[in-house]
Amino acid sequence: MEYNSIHETIALHLKSAENIAVLTGAGVSTASGIPDFRSSEGLWAEDQSREFYMSTDYFFHDPEDFWKKYKAIFRMKLLKNYRPNVVHEFIQKLENHERGVSVITQNVDGLHTLAGSSNVLEYHGTLNRSSCPNCGRSFSLEEVMKVQVPKCDSCGHVLKPDVLLFGDMITAHDEAEAMINKADLLLVMGTSLLVTPFNLLPYYALDQQQTTSVIINNEPTDKDHLFDYVLHENLTEAIERIDQMM
Repeated sequence: MEYNSIHETIALHLKSAENIAVLTGAGVSTASGIPDFRSSEGLWAEDQSREFYMSTDYFFHDPEDFWKKYKAIFRMKLLKNYRPNVVHEFIQKLENHERGVSVITQNVDGLHTLAGSSNVLEYHGTLNRSSCPNCGRSFSLEEVMKVQVPKCDSCGHVLKPDVLLFGDMITAHDEAEAMINKADLLLVMGTSLLVTPFNLLPYYALDQQQTTSVIINNEPTDKDHLFDYVLHENLTEAIERIDQMM
């Protein structure tokens, strides 16, 4: 297939699909100025100790130091100095064409919802809330950012962010599979598909023989063979091209 024609082919499939499941990773948010933690040039590659500190074990071991490191590592995301980009807006526009669009995202920044997508499953949780592990009360990001170490104003326990930490149980996988089960098109964007069990979702889609699958990423993944159409290109540029053809 010629390089130019794959954009048109993807656009045609998107136009004809009745129900689209979109899987997104950190590469979708990089155009908004948010660093990709897991790419070959990402922040996780620079400092593997971040995985130790951003774990449930470390939170319960030293919750006050956890919050110090958490706010340093996620400083840019927590300050909210970013906006949705053309990829988020493109996904929302797909929804405006009277088709079902479900977004299953690894990202915890809330940009899909901010862009207007109405059916978003935050597979790895969200930075926008924290909860008390003792009594379950929920607190907004604004409340959490007012103090260095946020505590529950009912029982005094240190709050735990609602983002998924290393060691936490995945609770959204069955719901993600249900979304894919309804789809006739799976669109995967901006993810290296390295994190389990999120990276098992394309296998599930492969079992659904009615599902056409597309992956757009700036570099190859070891799951590319699972997809009907594979495009390695800067995500923003690829989406702008595809959008022009729809």
